Amino acid sequence: MTIDEVASRKAVTLADAARRSRMRATLWTLGLAAAAIGSAMVAVGIGPVGIAPEIILRIVGHHVIGFPEQPTWTAAEEAIVWNVRVPRVLLGLVVGAGLALCGAVLQAMVRNMLADPYVLGISGGASTGAAGAILFGVGAVVGEYALPVSAFVGALAAALLVFAIARAGGMVSSLRLLLSGIAVGYALSAATSLLIFASDSAEGSRSVTFWLLGSLALARWDAVLSIVLVVVAVTFAALVWSGRRLDALAAGDETAHTLGVSPNRTRVGLLVVVSLCTGAVVAAAGAIGFVGLVIPHLARRLVGSVHARMLPVTALLGALFLVWADALARTVMAPRELPIGILTALVGAPFLLVLVRRMYARRH
Repeated sequence: MTIDEVASRKAVTLADAARRSRMRATLWTLGLAAAAIGSAMVAVGIGPVGIAPEIILRIVGHHVIGFPEQPTWTAAEEAIVWNVRVPRVLLGLVVGAGLALCGAVLQAMVRNMLADPYVLGISGGASTGAAGAILFGVGAVVGEYALPVSAFVGALAAALLVFAIARAGGMVSSLRLLLSGIAVGYALSAATSLLIFASDSAEGSRSVTFWLLGSLALARWDAVLSIVLVVVAVTFAALVWSGRRLDALAAGDETAHTLGVSPNRTRVGLLVVVSLCTGAVVAAAGAIGFVGLVIPHLARRLVGSVHARMLPVTALLGALFLVWADALARTVMAPRELPIGILTALVGAPFLLVLVRRMYARRH
């Protein structure tokens, strides 16, 4: 067999593998999208007052497409479904997708499987900004947008501070970026605690404390929900478009340079996008940890590490995970509601230990 024949067979084999990978990713994306729609319908019906799926479909159809025109349900059922549970489930889908996307991007940027918005201090910055808005009226000049704007500014400031510290004295390495994020996160956690301590409002302090643990209870048809929907949609589009750059960063800075990608400039741009998304979701749902850590690893196991195919699966898995975590949070201790961050931590903490153990096993 000649060298040309060997090369030709290898090229055919690689092409077949790539085609199978694309097909697998497409099937997983379609399956998870169907599961997300079905889960949303089921989750809307879960609660102290159970609502049948057919009633949910009629109420949603009445509001979305105007059919059926005449209500065949009670006013109480309509209020529960349309005013409370539909926006809550929709927010859960969007927040879960946004956090999972941000985690996947950060892990590629710093080339570390332990990275996510929570670990790198970005969620901490958003929390500090949001706590300032709730307790002291920071950002009141922008009116009803004070909370999301303050959270975004805090997230962006934290991200840029982490990047500046990691870059001081040389090139940015994944380890330095991770350690800088942990240090900034601790500092911002202390700053948030100080804001709570300095506040004269006991009710405000309780609200911030519960909000810091994460909750979808405040979801309504309002500007905040609209902002989160738009921001996560734009983030998803921007990240999928940047898939090749993310692949290059994940392969290392030298490889990125070879492929014509500037690592530092790309990281700064992606940090802005991640900060915008993190600020928006934290402003709407609080500081929910571990979603961005756990979900990207599951997506890679399913469809591989090519970001253009992995990111849609990541978003759908994150949406599914948070919707069911929220459904459990509002039923497991009914009539009281459990902060959703507690449940995500119960899942994420053991997963983190498994990751650390795998990292140790690979090095030895």
